[in-house]
Amino acid sequence: MVGFDPDSEERHLSTVEVATAGSLSGLVTRAAISPLDVIKIRFQLQIEDLNGNGKLGKYRGILQAVRLILKEEGLAGFWKGHIPAQLLSVCYGAVQFVSFEALTKTIHTSTSLDARAPSVHFLCGGLAACSATLAVQPLDTLRTRFAAQGEPKVYKTLRCAVVTMYRTEGIFTFYRGLFPTLLAVFPYAGLQFSSYNLLQRIWSWLFHSNQDKRDNLKSLLCGSGAGVLSKTLTYPLDLFKKRLQVGGFEQARAAFGEVRTYQGLVDCACRIQREEGFKGLFKGLSPSLVKAAVSTGLTFFCYEIFCHMFWSMKKSKHRQKRHI
Repeated sequence: MVGFDPDSEERHLSTVEVATAGSLSGLVTRAAISPLDVIKIRFQLQIEDLNGNGKLGKYRGILQAVRLILKEEGLAGFWKGHIPAQLLSVCYGAVQFVSFEALTKTIHTSTSLDARAPSVHFLCGGLAACSATLAVQPLDTLRTRFAAQGEPKVYKTLRCAVVTMYRTEGIFTFYRGLFPTLLAVFPYAGLQFSSYNLLQRIWSWLFHSNQDKRDNLKSLLCGSGAGVLSKTLTYPLDLFKKRLQVGGFEQARAAFGEVRTYQGLVDCACRIQREEGFKGLFKGLSPSLVKAAVSTGLTFFCYEIFCHMFWSMKKSKHRQKRHI
């Protein structure tokens, strides 16, 4: 069970075990969804229309983008920025799940609210994601820069990127897009956790018999559904974040088409609406939904699997000690 559950034996897992489960779930998920993430970022940063109406853009659909990236950059192009992305996922997963477990436990022990309620999961999920975002925002900016650059590369290595960005743009460049990120991540993560909770309740109601045999499938499908719902409702804010994160990086974007420099969140939102229309606010939505379904489903699935594994190991050790 994700979150503190007073009726679950796994509530006795330590903070280190919860953090490890969160980190491992992030690591597995990131490796699986990196290609979709690269395509999504390329779509989000393209000024021109994606479907060929008006001025023709470099990318015009998922399959066309896959073929083009494969032709121009090779298979490795789908894992550009993978090292900072993995660092991001491992750190983010640890901080988010530890914070979420701690917050739901605090709600249970200090208030009369049910820590397992979807509304509580929305609040705690949003706050946990904000704390994780503050911890990993520099890695997210690095990941976006690596995924956004084409050939020839501006940044050859992670160290090169960090040094160059710090010298030329200053320390605050690592926190570009932080405000829209926090603005987006609270409702996005809140909806993820609350939707996952709600969908699990619906699943248990529909399949109340032989529930244990379906637990793994339940985690995967409910997580996927929660990812699609939360991503659709908060997508424009993710788009604004990506556009702001590549500010000052225009020379590396020239080969992809038109570039823009925005003065802030409001300017970014207004110009996208004016120049690219309402559809421009949802550029890259299709790969994002696929990514959200896969990543959220895998994240919750892996987290539950690893938590159960750690708890099984802990029980096994206790039994062995009793027999000695």
